Amino acid sequence: MPEFDITGKSRPVVVTSYQPHWVDEFTQIARHIRDLVGRNAIRIDHIGSTAVPGLGAKDVIDIQITVSDLDEAGGLTSLLRAAGFRHGTIFEYDLFHRKPETDPELRKLFMREPEGERRTHIHIRELGRFNQRYALLFRDYLRSSEGVRAEYELLKRRAAQLFPDSIDSYLFLKDPVEHIIYETASLWAEKVRWSPDEDYL
Repeated sequence: MPEFDITGKSRPVVVTSYQPHWVDEFTQIARHIRDLVGRNAIRIDHIGSTAVPGLGAKDVIDIQITVSDLDEAGGLTSLLRAAGFRHGTIFEYDLFHRKPETDPELRKLFMREPEGERRTHIHIRELGRFNQRYALLFRDYLRSSEGVRAEYELLKRRAAQLFPDSIDSYLFLKDPVEHIIYETASLWAEKVRWSPDEDYL
C-alpha cells in the first residue's frame, strides 16, 4: 500500500443530496461546449456522480469530451481556452491501481470552467481507451443498481465526515472502492451486453 499523509489539507469536501438541476446544468454547459468545438468532439457526456439520479455527490459537474485522437486535440482545447475555459495544455493520467501511472489507456486532458462560473471538471479522453469506457460504464452501472448506489453514497458521506478538509484523503479512501465497483460493473456489462448509449450531446 502506498504511503499517504492523511493529515494534509486541501479544499473542503461536501457531499450533498442528489439535485435534479444537475442534469439541466450539464445540458447548458455541454451545449455551449458543442457550439464552440463542433465536430472536434465525437460525444459530450455527463459523467460522475451528478450524472446518476438519486446519488449524493460533491456539487461539481463532470463532463467527458470524447475525441478520436488525443494527440490531435489541441484545436479543441484552443477553442475552449479562447472562450475562457482553463488548463488543458498538458497530458494528465487517471488513476487505476492495476495499470502503470503513465499508461496510454489512462491519458487525458483536463480543463476547468471559465473563472467565476459554475464549477465544472472537463475530462477529454480518446475514443475506445480504458478511461473513456470506464467513465460511461461506471455511471451506467450505478444508474442500474439501487443497492450499489446507496452503499456508494454512504461510503462517500462517511469519507467526507472523516476528512472534511482534505479532498486528497477523501479520494484515498474512495478510489479503491470505485475500482471494486468497476469489477462488478464489468461483469454486469457482459451479462447485459452493455455498450455506450446514444444519449449525448
